[in-house]
Amino acid sequence: MKSKTALITGSTSGIGLGIAREFAKAGYNIVFNGLEKEGPKIAAAIGKEFHVNTLHSSANLLHPDEIALLFRKAIAKFGAIAVLVNNAGIQYVSPIENFPLEKWNALIGINLTAAFCTSKAAWPGMKKNKWGRIINISSAHGLVASENKSAYVASKHGLIGLTKVLALEGAKLGITANAICPGWVKTPLTDKQKIKLDKQAIKEFISCESIGALALFLASDNASMITGAAISMDGGWTAQ
Repeated sequence: MKSKTALITGSTSGIGLGIAREFAKAGYNIVFNGLEKEGPKIAAAIGKEFHVNTLHSSANLLHPDEIALLFRKAIAKFGAIAVLVNNAGIQYVSPIENFPLEKWNALIGINLTAAFCTSKAAWPGMKKNKWGRIINISSAHGLVASENKSAYVASKHGLIGLTKVLALEGAKLGITANAICPGWVKTPLTDKQKIKLDKQAIKEFISCESIGALALFLASDNASMITGAAISMDGGWTAQ
């Protein structure tokens, strides 16, 4: 229980699970969050594999009261959250004229508003301990746009803006905030899709493990002077 604790949203599959594994491997306690039925088993298995303590929450991040409960449970078990990784995200693709308002609200809610709520909840403990790391998983679409993705692009741009504000407010408190901006990532979801890598200079998927390794570095003391950054890991997508 004396180890640092990382809370990672959307961490029972895909990118979030890859990040959780890297932090667990480094000895962090992990607070998992995800709606998958297998979530508790996934958390327990990783705890057993890496000999760390874990907690799973199925909090729906669209509901601030569930986020508040998630943090109450996490803090009750582990104390303050040292590292917060806002990874949970959803997608919907449609031309603007046909884009349903409820889909817009859901994407903004999960991809952006939830990160605001979790950061606000983690902040007092980080401030008290004079140490904290907030890592927001944005996207190449947080830096550039693509057609038919109005809500996703808006939310990921907004997440980078939020990151910069948190960095400035945390500068005198020992709290850093950074965003990681991946390109196409190798996940079970993309495995089922016919993804074209034409926008990336390097025609390969980014691995979840590499994103986890970057997040782990940003959580380290060696990264104490990196804050307010939007770091691309996109195979050269945004260099063009």
